[in-house]
Amino acid sequence: MPKTATTDAATAVAWLKAQGDPAFKAGLARYGLPTDKAFGLSVATIKQYAKTLGRDHDLAQALWKSGWTDARMLAALVGEPARVTPAEMDAWCRDFDSWGIVDTVCFTLWDRSPHAWKKAKQWTKRKPEFEKRAGFVLMACLAAHDKKAADAAFLPFLPLIEQGAADERNFVKKGVSWALRHIGHRSARLHAAAVKTATRLSKSTDRTERWVGKDALRDLTRPMVLRKVKR
Repeated sequence: MPKTATTDAATAVAWLKAQGDPAFKAGLARYGLPTDKAFGLSVATIKQYAKTLGRDHDLAQALWKSGWTDARMLAALVGEPARVTPAEMDAWCRDFDSWGIVDTVCFTLWDRSPHAWKKAKQWTKRKPEFEKRAGFVLMACLAAHDKKAADAAFLPFLPLIEQGAADERNFVKKGVSWALRHIGHRSARLHAAAVKTATRLSKSTDRTERWVGKDALRDLTRPMVLRKVKR
């Protein structure tokens, strides 16, 4: 009988469960990560296992549907960016329940998708905390990984970042700062634009906006960042 993605997913989930560490699982709560659907594996362990499986989007879809956090982390690592669809991205985004899964999916799968630019803009308008964070994290990941994108492609993100900077929820404001900082790391032109935005936010009467602006400025004015953008 040939293997199916569902059968492979069941095998993978069983492996993840067998490797789970109760002590590691208990410690996840200290980092604001849910434990009710986790087996307790480190990201390093999941990455090592993903390498043995290779890229397989059918498997990724089945792993995601399992609902287990560790399986969803694995799904991000074995998914195929070229096969990601906008509808699938929206569905997974609605399932997000922690910063860890948001960041892993955006950083290892979605920022390679041709749909990432559109979704990054759309999701900054979402209301749920982790869905909204996903929009800003995806901006940060595009800034870090899309080496072919022109500076002009990132400039429309800055007004969205400025609009999102007033959201006082912890994982949203940190995502906003991350996006602003990474855009400012790309080039001298974008650094200047990011600094201008961050400076304006740092002088805001809104406490959260000030936090985002100051947090970004601390990073953007570091000597190593200044050397990087002046090259």
